[in-house]
Amino acid sequence: MSRTLTSPPPPVESTPQQGSPLSNGLKQRHLSMIALGGVIGAGLFVGSGAGIAAAGPSIVLAYAVSGLLVMFVMRMLGEMSAANPASGSFSVHADRAIGPWAGFTAGWMFWTLLVVGVAIEAIGAAHIVQGWLPGTPSWLWVLLFMALFCGTNLGAVAHFGEFEFWFATLKIGAIGLFLILGTLAVLGVLPGTDSPGAAHLTGDGGFLPTGVDGLLIGLLASLAAYGGLETVTIAAAESEDPVRGVAKAVRTTMWRIGIVYVGSMLVIVTLIPWNDKSVTENGPYAAVLDRLGVPGGGQIMNVVVLIALLSAMNANIYGASRMAYSLVARGQGPKALGRVSGGVPRRAVLASSAFGFVAVLLSYWYPTTVFAWLLNMVGGVVLVVWGFIAVSQLRLRRRLEREAPERLTVRMWGFPYLTWVTLAGVVGALALMALDADTRVQLYFTGGLAVALAAVGYARQRAAVAH
Repeated sequence: MSRTLTSPPPPVESTPQQGSPLSNGLKQRHLSMIALGGVIGAGLFVGSGAGIAAAGPSIVLAYAVSGLLVMFVMRMLGEMSAANPASGSFSVHADRAIGPWAGFTAGWMFWTLLVVGVAIEAIGAAHIVQGWLPGTPSWLWVLLFMALFCGTNLGAVAHFGEFEFWFATLKIGAIGLFLILGTLAVLGVLPGTDSPGAAHLTGDGGFLPTGVDGLLIGLLASLAAYGGLETVTIAAAESEDPVRGVAKAVRTTMWRIGIVYVGSMLVIVTLIPWNDKSVTENGPYAAVLDRLGVPGGGQIMNVVVLIALLSAMNANIYGASRMAYSLVARGQGPKALGRVSGGVPRRAVLASSAFGFVAVLLSYWYPTTVFAWLLNMVGGVVLVVWGFIAVSQLRLRRRLEREAPERLTVRMWGFPYLTWVTLAGVVGALALMALDADTRVQLYFTGGLAVALAAVGYARQRAAVAH
């Protein structure tokens, strides 16, 4: 049944330029660095080790394939966000393209992912600092980090932007220096090193040492590392020029993914054996620095990982609060969270931070039950969100071409064929999750969350029609 027969047009969040109470305090330099730094997270620095251990040198292919999927997703999201900048991003687009239940489902699923992510990042950051200062309680560092970034996000949005600007600068500098040193070592021109050639790429069991099964596990691991790119389209709605900001961010996605992810994986598996224990024990980047004889390589990477974790905490509190605000603005959440003061949805910030802190407590009280359930529930959320993005773009593109073609300043490549390819890729990735015992559990929990939210969203939509 068509949208017009099932529900009236929903209240739609407006952009700052259209009178939204949110500010537009993010400058272009903030947005550019959020876009650049957003692809460099702790999942890349640490989580990639498990992917390398599973796939061997073929992890390069896994990151290239998953990176291509992410490029398509970001291009579609960029097309819709440039045409209609909104802090609810893909939730707003799903609302308009599919129905209020879809916006409700995608929005609250993503909010759950972000606030649970805040807890994971706070715990990880606390463990690093505790390693430097043994004897200090982990909970104290968690509390300090939570208070710091809650306070940052309670202030003007420019404060968030400034934090992310410098975090991103440090991360980009670190990954840039790593790539330069690694490339020089691969070429054999770094003092004290000899070029390994293709010895590690083909000599330790071959390019596919664990077969296709290992490659598929590596593919799932690489997909998890790309989460967080969507935040730039949320932030763009509060920038000085949302349309130009989104367009610039998505147009640079290709080379960012190619250099940062695929490039660094190629350097790592070329320089050290994929089955070296240090890859998983210390992290692949630290393992390479130690192999190159960089003094204190492990501690340098600990500092970089800490910065990445704190950056992710800051960005996730921001993204969660803006998503909650957007949902409330469209009548899809508690009205109490919709109040804005000083251009900031402060109650949404407090609620998102509070849930993150509660999740930290759950990790201490119920690490194998309640917190494990939370982790499993968000395991496949990014894939579900990408599915909503693809379906939304399929529907909204035709509508924009018909009603407002001038707003198509960013266009998805090869429409509609590549959109269908992306959707097939998302479905394929979900199918792969069903084949592995660990990810199968995540798939069940994520599916349960999606079904529950969709049922609530649809019931709310039907009730709105009835009234």
